[in-house]
Amino acid sequence: MRLLVIGDLHANSEALSTMGETVDAVVVLGDLVDYGPDPQAAIAWVRRTATYAVRGNHDHAVATGSRTGAGRAWADLAEASAAWTRSVLDEADRAYLGGLPVSTTFSFAGATFAAFHAAPSDPLYRYLPPETPEAEWRAELEGVRADWLLLGHTHRPLLRRFGATTVLNPGSVGQPRAGAPLATYAIWDDGDVILVHRRYAVERVIHRLAVTSLDRRARTRLARTLRSGEIAGADSRRRTRKPGNEPR
Repeated sequence: MRLLVIGDLHANSEALSTMGETVDAVVVLGDLVDYGPDPQAAIAWVRRTATYAVRGNHDHAVATGSRTGAGRAWADLAEASAAWTRSVLDEADRAYLGGLPVSTTFSFAGATFAAFHAAPSDPLYRYLPPETPEAEWRAELEGVRADWLLLGHTHRPLLRRFGATTVLNPGSVGQPRAGAPLATYAIWDDGDVILVHRRYAVERVIHRLAVTSLDRRARTRLARTLRSGEIAGADSRRRTRKPGNEPR
């Protein structure tokens, strides 16, 4: 039995179009929208495809009109992108985003899963990159009763076991920040994990961004991040405990 694990789509339909694997179920770890030019298409893909899905901080901001929680280095861009995304979505799509749960648990192929966008202690905002100290991971896992903990938010892949629970972050489909401009996701295959990195038409995404009403500075910064697969103009190594400080 195969489970597709994806997160941080960020309105990038070109990246989503690369995924053609045959799977039995799909779990989406939030941030369907923002930063990309195709929010309607991303939401439609999740509506059509996802077996399980949770809400990310950008989904929450677009749905409710609240701030994204992005850190200082990204705040202006994040809020501008959220405002633009909110303006092009209809009420039904905004309601769908706001109606997604902030966590979900499920059983699949004899294993148990707990899924959050960011962290069990703070489902929307806490930033737990791969270099997070083991003590912090163990504290996060204290209340988790599952074989697998699925997280997104950092845009950086992670596969690490702590006692009876394995943490899996599939990276980002729509805005990877692990050093290469490749759509990144995971396939869980009867307990084995395959991290997949796929090329996609980055320049097509950038072209579609160029014709949005986002300001030129925002479009330029997003283009640099898409082309490099790295955080443009922010420190990707920062760890934080509360919204407003993470590089998101």
